[in-house]
Amino acid sequence: MLRKIYILLLFTLSPLFLKAQITAFKDSIIQISGITMTADSLRAIPAVSVVIRGQHRGTISNSQGVFSIVAFKGDTLAFTAIGFKKVDYHIPENLPGNNYSVIQLLTEDTTYLPVTIIHPYPTREEFDRAFAYGDIPDDYYEIARKNTEAAKLHALSRFTPADAHEATNTYFQRQAQSLYYAGQSPPQNIFNPLAWAQFIQAWKRGDFKNKDD
Repeated sequence: MLRKIYILLLFTLSPLFLKAQITAFKDSIIQISGITMTADSLRAIPAVSVVIRGQHRGTISNSQGVFSIVAFKGDTLAFTAIGFKKVDYHIPENLPGNNYSVIQLLTEDTTYLPVTIIHPYPTREEFDRAFAYGDIPDDYYEIARKNTEAAKLHALSRFTPADAHEATNTYFQRQAQSLYYAGQSPPQNIFNPLAWAQFIQAWKRGDFKNKDD
């Protein structure tokens, strides 16, 4: 009889115990939202790793330094970022509610690397050989000088076709010249010394040569 009473009480109180456990579990869960900033200038720090210690869960702050993560009350959050000192934040167990906001400040950390000496060549003999027979590339002044040589510019002017702006100007000049002498005979430049000078210069430049040769 007494055993039956115990079994009856167990079935009667089990839902109450289960409900209390669920309520306690819900109360222990908390969502931590916040922003990571520099301690000296209060500047947002992006790409900060926020990891819950011992659980291998975490998140990363966005470009504005904002992050959000679900954890349990009493957990410890580890904030790590390149160039900043690591910071741990312990979530208090007596926080009311299931949401909490924090502003986590990080201090810049300077990492001193060991001295590294870079040698371009293993031995002095190889360096002397490379210095004596190496092909040193041209600097910007030498490249500019080669690109502005008269012979190179002349060759480019002969074989480079005119662009749209030059072709349009040439067409308009020819049309204006034809319209200027409309209704009359154009003057003959056979006795014009300026025309002869332009002809001689064009002949020296080779403007009358066959470009297909």
